Amino acid sequence: MLPWKRALRPLSALVLAVAVALTPAATATAESTTATPSSGWNNYDCKPSAAHPRPVVLVHGTLGNSIDNWLVLAPYLVKRGYCVFSLDYGQLPNVPFFHGLGPIAKSAEQLSGYVDRVLAATGALEADLVGHSQGGMMPRHYLKFLGGAAKVNALVGIAPSNHGTTLNGFTELLPYFPGAADLIGAHTPALADQVAGSDFLTKLNAGGDTVPGVRYTVIATRYDEVVTPWQSAYLSGPDVRNVVLQDLCPIDFSEHVAIGVFDLIAYHEVANALDPAHAKPTTCASVFG
Repeated sequence: MLPWKRALRPLSALVLAVAVALTPAATATAESTTATPSSGWNNYDCKPSAAHPRPVVLVHGTLGNSIDNWLVLAPYLVKRGYCVFSLDYGQLPNVPFFHGLGPIAKSAEQLSGYVDRVLAATGALEADLVGHSQGGMMPRHYLKFLGGAAKVNALVGIAPSNHGTTLNGFTELLPYFPGAADLIGAHTPALADQVAGSDFLTKLNAGGDTVPGVRYTVIATRYDEVVTPWQSAYLSGPDVRNVVLQDLCPIDFSEHVAIGVFDLIAYHEVANALDPAHAKPTTCASVFG
């Protein structure tokens, strides 16, 4: 592929995201816009077992939603005996289905309320959070600024945008296009918040990446074309484990979407992070169980 074509790929992705956010459609609500599937998750009658005493809350990524992002991982965890829940957050007016676009600080407030609801329903004292992309980073605002650390045992981020993204250098071009950054911020605040060096990320990461009392796991992929450079997903601090997918299985070529939506090798490592006392080595063979 010619260099100029490679350079246009991140630009096309960003333009598509903005176009989606500007497309008129039915108003989205704060609740899921899709019927809850019958595969066992979002079951508010579920009571955590002694083996898995904490409910798992799944946090979708930018342009995702509480169902589509988790059609594989949610049943995977339910089958292993977890009470699993997922929320919609970051909705914009007149934009159904595609969420995670609103201001990230506001989305963290939605997560806070949702975790309270899950804990009240299950009777658990703490929850574990698993998030993809923005969903692996946004909960850190909840943990750090909204009292979430007292209610969360572990945060597992799958290709999280912890230190922002350059979208392969595209965001570095924004200063050369007057008004472009304002347009993105006005219509898709979450994208602007995830630009490397944004005010949101500067505040989030000031004073350290982590807060006491929470275990952190980051699962990254070297083929991430959205969170760039891919190492920006990593966290620093106590109780942090950073792992790159290709160190677990060298022939796993999952990129940013695949690692979160259907990668069973990544999901095996998620299960290890949720129950480290019973962790089993993650390899290429983990795709079979």
